[in-house]
Amino acid sequence: MRARLAIVSSGTSVELREVVLRDKPAAFLAASPSATVPCLETADGVIDESLEIMIWALHQNDPEGWLDMPDTDLIATCDEPFKTALDHYKYPTRYADIDPEQARSAASGFIETLDRQLGDQPYLFGATPKLADMAVLPFVRQFAHVDLAWFQTQDWTAVSGWLERFKTSDRFADIMPKFTQWQDGDIPVLFPQGKSP
Repeated sequence: MRARLAIVSSGTSVELREVVLRDKPAAFLAASPSATVPCLETADGVIDESLEIMIWALHQNDPEGWLDMPDTDLIATCDEPFKTALDHYKYPTRYADIDPEQARSAASGFIETLDRQLGDQPYLFGATPKLADMAVLPFVRQFAHVDLAWFQTQDWTAVSGWLERFKTSDRFADIMPKFTQWQDGDIPVLFPQGKSP
């Protein structure tokens, strides 16, 4: 999701191949060293980390100024301790000796940090979204939707508004169309749709 957000923001067009991880095509396995998605094959090599794909796309073109933000640990905190706690909370049966309530509590600390950072601003660093907003929001959305009724009872007014603006935005709609599973030999679709590569 976050790789697609940056690709759309940058105005860059890519060939999209929708991969289902339980049925990985041979061409995908040949291209992706980690056999995970997202995976972007460029003239300079393969990028298979979503944050790195975001940065690659924004280095092609950054018309919305997403890279214009202070140095911050928000993305690193999201990608390490928060994402780990999120996975333990969302998928407790995948891990031995995991208490999902403890995992939710651990993840909640990061949500509280975001709520303080937002304060009265619409986005983490002011009036417009930056890379940190779009790198973190997809994971906050996942966290919220594990138990949305519980999430909505928490005193995270700023985060709740921030998340709702994201989920109801045109940009969110732009990245959410469903694509047919790609198989070896299929013609890829262009993403964003309607743009030339």
